Amino acid sequence: MQFGIHLPIFGPYGDALRLADLAAEAEEAGWDGFFLWDAVANAFPLPLVDPWIALTAFALNTKRIRLGLLVTPLSRRRPWKVARETVSLDHLSHGRLTVGVGSGGDPEEFDDLGEARDPKIRAAMLEEGLEVLINLWSGETFTFQGSYYHIHAAQFLPRPLQSPRIPIWVGGSWPLKAPFRRAARWNGVYPKDRRLREEEMMEVQEVQHMRS
Repeated sequence: MQFGIHLPIFGPYGDALRLADLAAEAEEAGWDGFFLWDAVANAFPLPLVDPWIALTAFALNTKRIRLGLLVTPLSRRRPWKVARETVSLDHLSHGRLTVGVGSGGDPEEFDDLGEARDPKIRAAMLEEGLEVLINLWSGETFTFQGSYYHIHAAQFLPRPLQSPRIPIWVGGSWPLKAPFRRAARWNGVYPKDRRLREEEMMEVQEVQHMRS
């Protein structure tokens, strides 16, 4: 079993240098992973740092610990931009990046900023975005015609250092089952129980139920 730390990116944690120092301390203390939230806005009037910039600082300030964002709402990102960012971080960290993705849903990131509001549309954009992402990671010429993304003969190099690709974890809110069916196709899941408050922990029985 491995253990990781998961921190927000606002308030006292809204500073990339402070977070990078905490990542180094976590590595020195023997933790296996150091992960951040991913947000561009939140409901609180507090300072907020860009998590991708913070990950760059992590990669340069650590040598062993695994790093990533849990989770990136891929439905509000351009998947080709994410492909460039993630491969760059994979190389910068010497293969220590995990990519966490989800469909998103916080109104301050979607409704208030003009992004897709319909959960079904966000889920469909996530599915298409994942297909675009892994094919651009492949380094092969890629053409795609979806409902939301259209690519003609794109080839992105270099490929990721990790093989067969950078690990993908999918976020899911229990008891919704569709995100967990999606996660089963990838490398892992970041589970939350939507019936609990942020500070409350899931029971072991609930985690076992998710796995079934």
